[in-house]
Amino acid sequence: MVYALIAGCEAAFWILIAAGLIARYPLGRRRLGTALLALTPVVDLVLLVATALDLRSGGQAGTAHSLAAVYLGFSVAYGRRMVAWADARFAHRFAGGPAPRRLYGREYAIECWKGLPLTFLAVAIAAGLLWALISIAPDPDQVATLTGSFRVLAIILGADTLWTLSYTLWPRTRPGGASWEPPGPGASQPRAQFRP
Repeated sequence: MVYALIAGCEAAFWILIAAGLIARYPLGRRRLGTALLALTPVVDLVLLVATALDLRSGGQAGTAHSLAAVYLGFSVAYGRRMVAWADARFAHRFAGGPAPRRLYGREYAIECWKGLPLTFLAVAIAAGLLWALISIAPDPDQVATLTGSFRVLAIILGADTLWTLSYTLWPRTRPGGASWEPPGPGASQPRAQFRP
């Protein structure tokens, strides 16, 4: 059941984002679009409550519960950035907004450093949720999978830190040119780019 909830919540998250952006841009209904986008945290709340209730009612704590905690942590931490990423592309496609730029060199490294605190936040939220799930699990023998997920969170955090350091030391170069060019006079600042 928890796996189905995670899949359903992930689908609902993107459906709300798509519906909100369609309402905002092609349909020109900004208030409706904003309301739909504002509902995305409700999806996370539904998953959190359902996961807790499943454990509380005697559900076997397992990988699905761990995955739910990790999913919620990253959805809360990165949700706003994902919405901004999608919004920039809809604005370009339907409202004449600037084309999203691919970042290179120092600009890309800066975005990596901006994303690293979000990963710390995501891991902290997921760890807190795991502790909460462990505390309400009816049988202490069930929590081995949940406690094992802390290692996964440490690996995720370490991998993102190494990714950020690697692109700081060895910047991604622009195809056929320098790794970074200063923006010209009057150039607008790039929108924040979501790093998948």
